[in-house]
Amino acid sequence: MSKETILVSGGAGYIGSHTVRMLAEEAGYQVVVIDNLVFGHRDALVSEGVVLVEADISDANAVEEIFSTHNISGVVHFAAFCFVGESVTDPLKYYANNTAAPLTLLRAMREHGCDQFILSSTCATYGDPQEMPMTERHAQQPINPYGRSKLMLEQILSDCDQAYGLRSVRLRYFNASGCSRDGLIGEDHDPETHLIPNVLRAAKGEIGPLTVFGSDYPTPDGTCIRDYVHVEDLARAHVNALNYLSEGGTSFSCNLGTGQGASVRQVIDAAESITGKQVPIEYGERREGDPPELVADSSLAKQALGWEPQITDIRHIIETAWAWMNGPGGGKYRE
Repeated sequence: MSKETILVSGGAGYIGSHTVRMLAEEAGYQVVVIDNLVFGHRDALVSEGVVLVEADISDANAVEEIFSTHNISGVVHFAAFCFVGESVTDPLKYYANNTAAPLTLLRAMREHGCDQFILSSTCATYGDPQEMPMTERHAQQPINPYGRSKLMLEQILSDCDQAYGLRSVRLRYFNASGCSRDGLIGEDHDPETHLIPNVLRAAKGEIGPLTVFGSDYPTPDGTCIRDYVHVEDLARAHVNALNYLSEGGTSFSCNLGTGQGASVRQVIDAAESITGKQVPIEYGERREGDPPELVADSSLAKQALGWEPQITDIRHIIETAWAWMNGPGGGKYRE
């Protein structure tokens, strides 16, 4: 079991907390989390021995203290804003947080001889899909500041590799979904923008009718198709990426998805079957920038990282989210 120490930025968030748990409990790493807890939750850090530093990654003094106190061998970076609509109305917020703030981490890594960086990136760096499924060869032409802010950081990492030998793996997620299979940690966003938790909240009567944006797409049932990848599978990809870099792997980018899509209507139908409740819906206009279909080709992740998703059935994914929502906390953390 490894006893190396990994710094996880945004480790108290949704995907970050699942990754922290896997790093600590399965991979045997010592884990230090830096999180300002604006969107993260202290209670999501359930593993024994995890150190939480409540600070922003742009705080150079806090970051320097972490690197001076702990022998950090690698950084897994999640801390970012991810609301596409907000990025359009307040782009400076996204470029400051998603592109500029991580430079503090990279400077500290360079100064302390840490050369392994795993980036939580996104398929939004591709923009409108020109082929399906999408491979890493697809042109990167993001259509919103969120996607551009992530793409800029990918490019910065490439420059840091060439200049300093700071190696990175950039993991481009498709639709993160589900909760831990034991129901211990899960998805608790405010506001919640992800489809599956909102479908389940509508089924429980916690929110009003769910708006389905567009019913006239060129898909079998007229609603958008997305590639839903389980959060524990995403967490495992980060562990694999760290192992890959620690064994001398070179920098690269790869997609993370299941390779199969589910439509909005299919998600709703599956949720109704699982919960035994009707999901109240209303149909709205298409949202600008929503393509009919987004599905990943993740063969490069399999080839380079030995990664394959273990939970690919949309029903199973929804079942884990439903279990978390009906657990002791009702799908919410205390803090």
